Amino acid sequence: MTTSTVVEEARRRLGPIGVWLPISALLAAPAEVERDAVRRLEAAGYGSFWTGEVLGGKEAFAHHAVLLAAGRSMVVGTGVANLWARHHAAMQGGGATLAEAYPGRFVLGVGVSHRPLVENSGLTFDGSPLQRVRDYLDGMDAAAAGPPDARFPRVLAALGPKMLELARDRADGAHPFLATVEHTARARRILGPGKLLIPHQPVLLLPDPAQARAVARTDLAEAVAVESVYGRHFRRLGYGDDDLAGGLSDRFVDDVVAWGDETAIAKRVRGHLDAGADHVLLHPLLPGRPLRAAGAGDVAAAVGVLENLAPAVLGA
Repeated sequence: MTTSTVVEEARRRLGPIGVWLPISALLAAPAEVERDAVRRLEAAGYGSFWTGEVLGGKEAFAHHAVLLAAGRSMVVGTGVANLWARHHAAMQGGGATLAEAYPGRFVLGVGVSHRPLVENSGLTFDGSPLQRVRDYLDGMDAAAAGPPDARFPRVLAALGPKMLELARDRADGAHPFLATVEHTARARRILGPGKLLIPHQPVLLLPDPAQARAVARTDLAEAVAVESVYGRHFRRLGYGDDDLAGGLSDRFVDDVVAWGDETAIAKRVRGHLDAGADHVLLHPLLPGRPLRAAGAGDVAAAVGVLENLAPAVLGA
């Protein structure tokens, strides 16, 4: 298949809306809880189920094979598979194996992760992240000449312009995390019309503004610390000290987290789609129970939120 064929087939199978649950939550969940989540979300009408990978946790390809086996038609994506976890030939082979076993139902998201997470695992995060991803893709492409011979969409975790350009030139698209509608529009301009754009959108089904913003601040504070990758990313988007230093501004929280009732969240989803997204991934936040420290019961609660949202967002 050509690149354009792979992208168009992925668009057809994905539909407009999918879900993203953090690996930190799923690490605590038994396999049957995860299988039940896939079955329920597929029945609700969502087009995909995504989660990530941490070094030393559930290995991405084994884990996503369990998720794929639980569904009948739902696409499963890695958001993202950590390139530090495996040799580039193993990444290519793992993706091709799942693509051959589940035709049209697997999307491989690849990312370079973050320096603290990598170095806490005992590895050395050296060199330019952009160059490391470029070299890694070279290795994957070389390995693709061998078996198993199955084509699958490959998207990159990409925020900044240079990584988005690499996603345009060397992959089938991009999977930006914590994406605002403005970033989705910028990313589409860089990617052009022929590539997949699959942004991640936190959602909070909580209509009270003060309560919603308090929950969102708790979940966002660590991720957008001023010196973090995301802190630098949001500064590129025009957010300053008033938005990011100390507490997070209402403007920033409202732009990053879609909170409110079903109608308000559906409006945000529509905003991403109008800005050029192909497929929007909804990540439910739970008041008082951050998913980063969730147990199996909280995974079920997150699925319940997504089921409640489905009629509104899938009609957006």
